Amino acid sequence: MNTIKSFLVDHRILKEGIYISRIDGDCVTYDLRFCRPNTGVLLDNASIHTTEHMLATFLRNSEISDEVVYFGPMGCQTGFYLIVRDSVSAKKVLDILKQCLVMVVEYEGGVFGASEKECGNYRNLDLNLAKKVCAPY
Repeated sequence: MNTIKSFLVDHRILKEGIYISRIDGDCVTYDLRFCRPNTGVLLDNASIHTTEHMLATFLRNSEISDEVVYFGPMGCQTGFYLIVRDSVSAKKVLDILKQCLVMVVEYEGGVFGASEKECGNYRNLDLNLAKKVCAPY
């Protein structure tokens, strides 16, 4: 069986930050590492879940909204994947991501998609946790 590409990355040397992990056709995958892998420091589920709701909404309402293919969590609980079309420069992605992170930290209101109709686990959302993990990132 073929090894998937993300398993070929040496996770022992990864640090917190953002980097391009792969390019597939016209899609660029950015790894947003909030935690260093294999240190025991992980994002808890409510932080991941709420950050996903907030950042996905802000990214999909940004000036690169039409180029965002996917935003979601890594199963290892150390960060998120952001997949965008290659028509957007890495600098633009970084600029927009920074703006969206600030928007999460400064946001006052209800968590986007926080209802039984919109989310399969809507009770497990906490805006303060998302703010806490987005602020230092």
